[in-house]
Amino acid sequence: MCSPGEAPPGPVPAGDLPPEWETDDERMAFLFSAFKQSREVNSTEWDSKMAFWVGLVLARGRRRGAVRTCLRELQNGFERRGSVPLGLGTVLRELLRRGKLQRESDFMASVDSSWISWGVGVFILKPLKWTLSSVLGDSKIPEEDEVLIYVELLQEKAEEVYRFYQNSALSSHPVVALSELRSLCAGLCPDERTFYLLLLQLQKEKRVTILEQNGEKIVKFARGLHAKVSPMNDVDIGVYQLMQSEQLLSQKVESLAQEAEKCKEDARSACRAGKKQLALRCLKSKRRTERRIEELHSKLDAVQGILDRIYASQTDQMVFNAYQAGVGALKLSMKDVTVERAENLVDQIQELCDTQDEVAQTLAGVGINGLEMDSEELEKELDSLLQDSSKDSLDLPPVPQRVPGAPISDAELEAELEQLSVSSGDLAQKTPSASSEPKTALGLNL
Repeated sequence: MCSPGEAPPGPVPAGDLPPEWETDDERMAFLFSAFKQSREVNSTEWDSKMAFWVGLVLARGRRRGAVRTCLRELQNGFERRGSVPLGLGTVLRELLRRGKLQRESDFMASVDSSWISWGVGVFILKPLKWTLSSVLGDSKIPEEDEVLIYVELLQEKAEEVYRFYQNSALSSHPVVALSELRSLCAGLCPDERTFYLLLLQLQKEKRVTILEQNGEKIVKFARGLHAKVSPMNDVDIGVYQLMQSEQLLSQKVESLAQEAEKCKEDARSACRAGKKQLALRCLKSKRRTERRIEELHSKLDAVQGILDRIYASQTDQMVFNAYQAGVGALKLSMKDVTVERAENLVDQIQELCDTQDEVAQTLAGVGINGLEMDSEELEKELDSLLQDSSKDSLDLPPVPQRVPGAPISDAELEAELEQLSVSSGDLAQKTPSASSEPKTALGLNL
């Protein structure tokens, strides 16, 4: 089978299929038929059928979240009323040509995967398949059980594993055991084969490196999201060994603590039963165990202290490298900048500003159309205009409007008399010397 260790997937749910899947038998008969030998026979129908199945195959892989598939699994998944699509092989060949799918054997051969132990057959057949694939390309229709990989989905899931590790407690250590990483990613990878494929993709992207040490595989991750992992060195192996020693010491301390507690309980039981000698032996055993626990605690503290110093030195090295890069960048940016050149530049700017001010003043002093006026004469004329306007600002009563020869009523005379009285009062306050003139005029009118 193409997916060993996995339950065979069932058919595609009805909600994930296009509407015509159950309603249009004529179109589905066309889509389930085989492709023509040549696209040139009817390119429109060929492209329409290819677009339908390409979208459906890719959508199925993304919906299932499985990075691997094969022709047989897709035929079973797209079975309709006892019929299977006859052109799926051509569709997979087209997806291989476009780079949307890749043969698993070709993918493994493109990465240094000597640390993987999937069986002898993989390593015997892999070079031959890789050579044939390089010579023939992807023109051959894949076999029914040949494993294919969704390239984009594999990259996305590998990125997900990397981010999941970065956000976990294991990221505080530069290296991690493969078994611990497998337990951490159990929810992301349904089976061990998929987990190894994701690690291969990360190794291909140079974000992890894997080394087998004393029969155990060690994984080293890149420290940054966009950084490349450095090769495994003696320091990494030494740190890993210290981490293993720390775990063993912690487990041993926990085991001895349980043993000491058991000796204590045995001593109590012996006392209750009146077995004094047995109780003393249990207490002696408890004391010996506690002394061993203290010794292991001191060793554990020493190991943890060494690890802390190693992590601190790595942090210091990162800071030192950042400082060194910053100094280099600053030197490059200040390469052509000196104090003398800066002073010369400031002098040039000041000189240009002075020249601009002189030009502006010169342009502002030029008269338009050859007419030049003295500013003193303009000020005198402005003062005379202001004096004339102050004389004309007196509030005089309005001139009464009356039709000549028309008789004047008593009401009109009283209103005019009242208005003249108010106006005369205002004029008397403003110009006392002219207060008698309105009264004379009033007497004449009466």
